[in-house]
This record gives sequence, C-alpha cells and structure tokens, in this order.
Amino acid sequence: MLTYTIRIWNDYLRNNPGATKLPAILPLVLAQDNKPWKSSTRFADLIDIPEGAGADIKKHIPDFEFQLLELYHMPFDKILGTPMGILTLRALKAEKLQALLDDPVWDESLLIQLPSASFEMLMRYILDRDLDKPAFRRKLQTLRNPKLSKNAMSLAEQFRQEGRQEGLIFSQQQAVLEALEIRFQRAPEGLREEIEAITDSEKLTHLHRAAITSADLESFAAEL
Repeated sequence: MLTYTIRIWNDYLRNNPGATKLPAILPLVLAQDNKPWKSSTRFADLIDIPEGAGADIKKHIPDFEFQLLELYHMPFDKILGTPMGILTLRALKAEKLQALLDDPVWDESLLIQLPSASFEMLMRYILDRDLDKPAFRRKLQTLRNPKLSKNAMSLAEQFRQEGRQEGLIFSQQQAVLEALEIRFQRAPEGLREEIEAITDSEKLTHLHRAAITSADLESFAAEL
C-alpha cells in the first residue's frame, strides 16, 4: 500500500511541476476474508520493528490509520455503488463463501446494465476461480433476459474455444520439449522458458520439426 501511495505522489509531482504540496490521499483497505479483521488499522502497528531499534526506526515509519472496508460485515444487498462496482464486490465476497454461482452475483437487473467489456471481465473472473465448468454453463442457461442470455452463451462458446486453443498450444510446447529431451537428453531452462512463452501454433510446429532435425542445441536455438 505504501509503495502504491508513493507512486501516486511521484506521478502527481511529475505532472504538476509547480506543486509545493502533495494532494490528500485517503488510505483504504478492502478486506475480502469471510471472517472479521483482527489486525490494527494503524499502519505503524503492522510493521515488525526489530527489538532494540524502536526509537531509531519509528521516526522513519509513516504513521496513519487506514479506512477499513470489510466485506464480511456487508450483506450482499447492502453493497452500494455502480452496477460494476456492486457486482465486483459481490463476486469478491462470494468467492470466499464459495457462492460465485449464487443469485447475488447473477443479479440480472445489474448485469444488464454492464457494458459488454465489463460483463466479459466479470464472467472471466468467475470462471477463473477454479469453478465447476458444467455448473457455470448451466448457470448461464438460467438467465431470463434474452439479450443477456445471448451475450452469455456467446461468451461461453468463446471461452470454450479459448480453452481448446490453450490446450493445443500447451500440447505443442510439451511436444517440442519432449523432442529436445529425446534428441539431446536435456532441455536447458533458458530454452524451456522461451518455448513455454511461445503461443503461435505454426511457430511451435516449426520448432517441433527443428527439435527433431537440428544437429545440436545451438542449431535449434537459432530457430527461436
């Protein structure tokens, strides 16, 4: 939090060269846990100061109290804000309760107000939380609003295709690495990292052939 605050100040001073004072910043901590916050809300209390060095170090530590927002104490229907803000906080709260497929996160009166990009962002967040994929697709089918349902099903198909593509790319990457290990008894870590960063299917097909036909690892590396 302190690093982020300093970055804000630096950006402000860079964009306002004549400024002599920094703008006021309200420190805010959003607690997502499904249990009450136990720690102090004073920043200095959270710093582990070595024994015997208190006085010398404390004078250099910022001492302020941050505003604490605990989702644990907020019922779903009491969360206020914009439609995206409300649904984002509901999703954060629901994640800890393993309730991402429950009605508060799928409030159609709010979902229908989201721009397409925001709706997709929310759906990706939900799907990326190690969720039961069939249950997610069944939930999409329960949407009653025709426009919302159409958009959701289109996204579901898009996600499915992306998953297949990611699986294909991963398989190709592993095939290249396996070919290197068979040919040269090893796949150096540097080469491994470069191969795992490649997501172009045609490139990986080319590298698979190169791994089989190259005379040595140096020749293969030249193909990257």
